[in-house]
Amino acid sequence: MKKYLVLTAHLLLFAFVAKAQVDVKTIDKYIEKARKDWNVPGMAVGIVKDGKVILSKGYGIKELGKKDKVDEHTQFAIASNSKAFVASCIARLVEEGKLSWKDKVRKYLPYFSLYGDEYVSAETTVEDLLCHRVGLGTFSGDVIWYKSEKTPEEIIKRAAYVPEAFSFRDGYGYTNLMFIAAGEVIRTVTGQPWEVYVKENFLNPLQMNNTVISVSDLNDNAATPHKPTLENGTIPGKWASWDNSSAAGGIISSSSDMAKWMIMNLNGGEWDGKQYIDKEQQNLLWTPHNNNKLSERSKEALPGRHFAGYGLGWGLMDYHGNMVASHGGGYDGMYSRVMMIPDIKLGVVVLTNTMEGISTPLTYYIVNQYLQKDMRDWSAEYLERSRSRNGHQEDVEERKAKRVAGTKTSIDAALFEGVYYDPMFGDVTVSKEGDKFRISFADAPNLGATLEHWHFDTYEIKWDEEHAWFDFGTVSFELDNNLEVEGIEFDVPNGDIFFHELHPKKKD
Repeated sequence: MKKYLVLTAHLLLFAFVAKAQVDVKTIDKYIEKARKDWNVPGMAVGIVKDGKVILSKGYGIKELGKKDKVDEHTQFAIASNSKAFVASCIARLVEEGKLSWKDKVRKYLPYFSLYGDEYVSAETTVEDLLCHRVGLGTFSGDVIWYKSEKTPEEIIKRAAYVPEAFSFRDGYGYTNLMFIAAGEVIRTVTGQPWEVYVKENFLNPLQMNNTVISVSDLNDNAATPHKPTLENGTIPGKWASWDNSSAAGGIISSSSDMAKWMIMNLNGGEWDGKQYIDKEQQNLLWTPHNNNKLSERSKEALPGRHFAGYGLGWGLMDYHGNMVASHGGGYDGMYSRVMMIPDIKLGVVVLTNTMEGISTPLTYYIVNQYLQKDMRDWSAEYLERSRSRNGHQEDVEERKAKRVAGTKTSIDAALFEGVYYDPMFGDVTVSKEGDKFRISFADAPNLGATLEHWHFDTYEIKWDEEHAWFDFGTVSFELDNNLEVEGIEFDVPNGDIFFHELHPKKKD
């Protein structure tokens, strides 16, 4: 009888293991089908499990209209997935005793200030910078650095004028500005730019040979960014420099390199016999420092998920009884996602060369193949949901419908010329060139545009170049009671770069 029970147990165990085995070929076919369904030109996917690379492969092409194929070494912007690298750099410095998580930011950046609140400015710690709880709204202030030539220090000084969205340490507001500040803390502590520190302490030792932190260092095997448009379909774009904001999202990598990064993290900070992050420090990075409310709708969309939060440079949640560390990234023309489940030493990275939301459903599909949970068609569901939305185009069409034809300006349009100043941004200049107006932004020459009369004292902004996050926009000239030009107000519908936060006033 005992032999029979033991044999039965072994058979059940064998059946369970067999059932739990994952068919990588099935995953491979699913990825390629999803890529075509979503109309993604090119992408790369990496899967690591138990310290080994299970899949690292390119799909599709690097640029529409060309034949060069994506491979596992093709470079993509990982954008905000860079934040985990910044947090790891600081964790290493803490382990070395060069700073403390509880150190006040002003110890290293004396000029640091937040929304005119002296207490908050003085009490903000290094830890606060990395978990989105300082009181700034999500993406608020990104207009300061976007396509700007300002230095990181200049950006941080301008951030003092970004408005408060919630009380200090009493909410969640995803802020790129504070990671830029964290990069400057690393510079102060080490005496070298954070880009140099991360290369010397992580990228080079991990042999992440295709990973760079500036578009000027791209090699010949780089994907081209693409933007989906309603009028012209998906169109190729240009790489935008994020050098001044690299600590918030400037790393460019490949699936093969990101596989090494994930293996190191999943192995308690160790890779190839060397400890890169102390286990105690890594545990802190993966400890929730800021909680997010999960709506009932979110729970229904993701069964097996009960809470979500943010650690230090990582998004955290539970999923079917497992702790998950993940992050997404959005760059001009490229989206990405990293998802890791330390309990089963599984990591997935999806890199794409377009602004389509395919990376999230693909990571969930792959993760669930290994968990043997929620075996549904994630790509199809997300695609249907995505196609039912039109981003900010609905807002654009609403504004266009309200245009009043046949109007003219209330005063001589020549009076609109001049220099306007906003403390959060700097100078904005309106000038006459020929029979048209031009608008230019201090330190951001690539944001230049022509102004064409829209209605009354409002002009349409005709950008000189295609921008990934926004297109249609207007600028309105504000007059006082005596018909003197006071300032300008922007209306550029989009969910990321908030021109409406700027309120430039005309200089005398």
